[in-house]
This record gives sequence, C-alpha cells and structure tokens, in this order.
Amino acid sequence: MTALLRGFGVLWFGQTVSVVGSALTGFVLGVWVYQSTGSATQFAIISLSAVVPGIVLAPIAGVLADRRDRRGLMLIADAAAGAVTACVAVLLWTDQLTVWHIYLATAVTAACNTVHLTAFYAMLPLLVPREALGRANGLMQMTQAAQIAAPLLAGALVGTIGLRGVVLIDLCTMVVGMTLLVAARLDRSATAAPGAGKQVTLGEDLGHGWRLLRARPGLFQLAVLFGGFNLLFAMAGVLVQPLILSFGSAATLGVLMFAGGTGLFAGGLVMSAWGGPKRRVSGILGFLAFGGVVLALHGLRPSAWLIAVVAPLFLFILPIVSGSTLTLVQVKTPAESLGRVVATTRMIGQAATPFAYLVAGPLADRVAEPAMAPDGALAGSVGVLIGTGPGRGIALIFWVIGAGMLLLTLVAVTRPRLRRLETELPDAAGSSDAADEPSEPARQPEKERPRSASQPA
Repeated sequence: MTALLRGFGVLWFGQTVSVVGSALTGFVLGVWVYQSTGSATQFAIISLSAVVPGIVLAPIAGVLADRRDRRGLMLIADAAAGAVTACVAVLLWTDQLTVWHIYLATAVTAACNTVHLTAFYAMLPLLVPREALGRANGLMQMTQAAQIAAPLLAGALVGTIGLRGVVLIDLCTMVVGMTLLVAARLDRSATAAPGAGKQVTLGEDLGHGWRLLRARPGLFQLAVLFGGFNLLFAMAGVLVQPLILSFGSAATLGVLMFAGGTGLFAGGLVMSAWGGPKRRVSGILGFLAFGGVVLALHGLRPSAWLIAVVAPLFLFILPIVSGSTLTLVQVKTPAESLGRVVATTRMIGQAATPFAYLVAGPLADRVAEPAMAPDGALAGSVGVLIGTGPGRGIALIFWVIGAGMLLLTLVAVTRPRLRRLETELPDAAGSSDAADEPSEPARQPEKERPRSASQPA
C-alpha cells in the first residue's frame, strides 16, 4: 500500500513539474502570436487548437489506455510532446517560427496530453486505495491549478532569459517528468492494460465507453451534467476578462486573474486534503447551485472588489466538482473499461467548450452590449438593476449563465437515477484496495452489466 502511494506521489510530482513548464511555454507563445499579428482572433485560435484535438481524439486515447501498457503509453505521449517542443525551439533559434507552427504545435501537444491524462486517470484507481481516490483526484486538480503561476513566472522569465530560455526550461521539465515516470516503482498490475489481447474491432472499441455509460443511466447523466457545467464555465471564462477591462486597467486584470487563480488552487488543496463530500452526487449538485449564484454576482456591479471576492469563490468549486465527478466514474467503472469510459466522459465534458469560445464574443458584442447601452432595449428594465454602458451587456450574460447553472442543477435533482447513482450502481472491482480480494463480478446487477464487445448480442 505504501509503495503504491509512493509511486503515485512520484508520478504526480513529475507531471506537475512538466505541466508548469508547458504552461510557461504556452503563455509566452500566445503573447508572441498576439504581438506578431495584433489579432485577437488568431490569439483565440490557440485556445481552440488546445481543446479540439482532445475532444476528437479522446475515444482513441481511451482505447489505447485499455489496450496498451499505461506507463509505456504515457512515456510515448510525453516523448512526442517533447519532440514538438524541441522543433519549436529549433524554429525559434533559426528565426523561422511562424504563427501556423504555433497552432500545429499546440494541437499535437494537446493530443499527446489527452493520451497521457487518459492513461493516468485509468491507472489511478490501481495506484491508490479507494478511500484515498478522491484526495488523489484533488492532487490532480492541483496540478492543473498550478498553471495559474505560469503568467507571473513567465513574464519574469521572458524579461531575463527571453522566449528561447523559457522553451528550454519547458524541455527540461519534460525530461524531469519522463525521468520520474520511468523511475517510479509501480506494480505491473497497476500499469498493464487489463484488456490487452482481446480480439475486437476498432469500431467496437471506440464505441465501448459510450455504450457502457448508456447502460448506466445515472453515470451517463453525471457525464452530461459535467458537460453542461463545463459549457457554462467556458462561456464565463471567455467573458470575465472583457468584463474586468470594461471598468478596470490591465494591471487590475492581472491582479484579479491571480486572485481567481488562488481560489482554484485553494479548491484543489481542499479536495486533496478532504477527498470530496461523502455523498458525492449531493455534494456536486450543492456546489453547482452555489456556483450559479456566485456567477450571477459577477454582473451585479462594475467593481474590482466584487470580482476579487466572487471569482475565487467560483473557481474554488471547480476542483471539487471535477474531482468528485472523476472519482465517481473511476469507482463505478470496471478496470478493463476505465480508459475508454474516462475518455468518453472527458469528451462529453469538453465537447461544448469550442462552441462556448465561438459564440460568447459575438453574443456579447452584437446582442447583449447593444441591449444594455444607455439607450438600449433593456436599459429601462435590467439596466436599472445592474447599470448600463460598456461591459453591462457582459454582466447580463453572467446573470444568464448563473441562472443557467441553477437551472442545470434543478434539472439534475429531478433525475432519480442520478440522485441514486452511489447506492443503485455498485462499485466496480479492480482498485488497489481490492487487489488481494476475490473478484466479485456478480455484485453488479445483470441488467446493467455492459456486454463485452466479443460476446454475442
């Protein structure tokens, strides 16, 4: 048991170091694109390049995680990402780097990260005991939250060692992550692919995660709920910076973004120490309702002090909601299917994010802002409550997003299969604490047990 926890700790630390290094490069390359082109659209394409590959390739990543040695898969993904970063470094050194190189590098790196994370999350229940799984997912959320330091650190580094130096640091952190991945003492049963050697078609494999989720209505509804949450969160994330800049300076924006990031980091810290609510579904719904209220408060008035309070409060719930959702998926899914189910859940969760990126700006510029102008259509109604003028249309959208999250929570409460998920669907065997216990395949009701792709209909 101690060896398993130590192995996870080594992997987690290595991944955190590597993620921070990649975040440094991502930030400075984004700045380079904007300074080179002066185009906000081209800058936004970087965000799409970082999201779309993960959505499209998630099913393939899930198949690989269930059919190949998971540590080996993570090493291959990391090596490929490192090779891409090395190519960017060479292009920088030879003064041949162009914007399309950045888009391509971002997309390939995002694909590699999808494979790496899918394999890691699929392996996680075999690395830590079930009672510690929530805390382990909290640490994984802290890894993502660690990226909040990237803009501050990258800004300081660019001024001293330049863009080339930052890319070199990224390469060094990748080497550290891969070295620790190789050095971690992991039991073979934790890294081996449980489904290796099974003879199924690629089409059956790609659809397996979707079919298994559909066979478990409560788990599928949880994935859809997670997707709705991410859609609303993405829209708020796109618009919060223009909201702040409508009444504050760039310096104010930097301070408030850092304040929000501290809330994200604190949420990950709490999740890693707490492990999440004992009744996870109820906890997720409660935090979603709280998040809806806090999102609406963003638009109450144009105040930096208000944003300094509500932004960290909202981002605080993100690691708890995400960590609790992933823990439920891991606990309720058989080990041999976990890679494909985790990948499908992440795909559902992220599928609407590009849509949010594409529609949020036009919705604010062409609909909400004109309606909330001093002479706009809503100036005499909603404008009396939240004011009129620049930025108040975005404030109105925050009210709508907050109401949408409350509505999403209300709809989820009416779904009995989701509410009873933890009691109705038995935990799956295969976590590290069950390694010495006999397998109990009969624990899951026959009507909900997914059919293997190799079994007849």
